[in-house]
Parts: sequence; structure tokens; C-alpha cells
Amino acid sequence: MLFLLGIKVGANNLICYIQISIYSSNWKRNSVFHFIEFDKDMAYWPGITALGVKGTETTTFSLAIDDSTEENGCLRYVVGSQASKTLRPHVPLSGSREEGHALTIELGPDDVVELAPASRGSLTIHDEYVVHGSGGNQSPNRQRRTYVLAYRAGDIVKAERKIGFTHSHNDEVNWDTFNDGESHRVKASKGQDEL
Repeated sequence: MLFLLGIKVGANNLICYIQISIYSSNWKRNSVFHFIEFDKDMAYWPGITALGVKGTETTTFSLAIDDSTEENGCLRYVVGSQASKTLRPHVPLSGSREEGHALTIELGPDDVVELAPASRGSLTIHDEYVVHGSGGNQSPNRQRRTYVLAYRAGDIVKAERKIGFTHSHNDEVNWDTFNDGESHRVKASKGQDEL
């Protein structure tokens, strides 16, 4: 068993998704793709009610393929945001799931944001409850690439697959279709009732 920063990864854990993120240096400053809004990974995923499991433990490892700095949009996070193991309400960044996959939350006045720069070959590690995002790549000539592996307990991954959820943007089962009564469920758009 491996213990990193208090997050447990054991023999029963399975990779629930793999992602390669590329943040090019040539994106326009005002592009919606220029930055990653603050969110919590768990907002995109079905909760314990939908899955019929006891927990949602997730460990996400992000490997810096390039140096990740403030200029090229390193990870940023809200200090202590994972401690309560709860989620804040999220809303779609683009208005609906059909218009875009991204969710966002509003930061509070007491939230403290820290940067997590990483040298090439370094890892950042977080759980499903950390509020995090990226400031976007403002470098004129350096891209930022990240290889992401997320591990979850085997029973969680099996329950996700059973309801048709695979962590793909193409899944028909997604954050806007769970209707599972979870308290953190996203709103269809700002100002509308929760799903």
C-alpha cells in the first residue's frame, strides 16, 4: 500500500480515467479554453446515492510533462477546501451540458488560493474534494502538458460502469443526468433550481 500526503492507494484501487491535457501557448487571451475554472472533480461524478457505495475516495496524480509555472497556467487550488469532504454547488460554465462540459463554482471571500508550480517530471496529487483550476497559459512560447491518472476503489469504478459512467465527455450518463438527490448536484444554469 502506498500512502502519499494522507491519501491511500491500495491494491483494490483501479484507474478510473486517464487524461492528457495540453495547454498551448498560442491560445487567445479571451478564449474560453484559455483557463480552467475552479471546480471540484467530484461535481462531475455520481455520488454515493447514485452508485450505492459508501464512499467516493479518489486519488488524482498529475505528472508535469513540461515545467508548469504561473505564466503557463500551473495548477491553483483553494487551501483546505478538501477538509470538509463536501461539495459546493457548481454551475455549467457554458449554460448547459450540450454547450460545454466544464463546471465552475464561485470562490468565497475567505478562500485562500495557492499556486502549485511543478517542474517537469514532478507530480501534484489531490483528492476529489480539492477546489482547483488553472490560470491559463499566458506564455508566448511554452506549452504546458500534463498526464493525469485518477485512481478510485474498485467497487466505485465498477458501480460507475454499471450505470454507464466512464468519465468520458461523450458519456450519455453525466452530471446533468444523475438526478440522484445529491446535495452538490449542479444547477442547469445560474438562477435555476437544482436538478
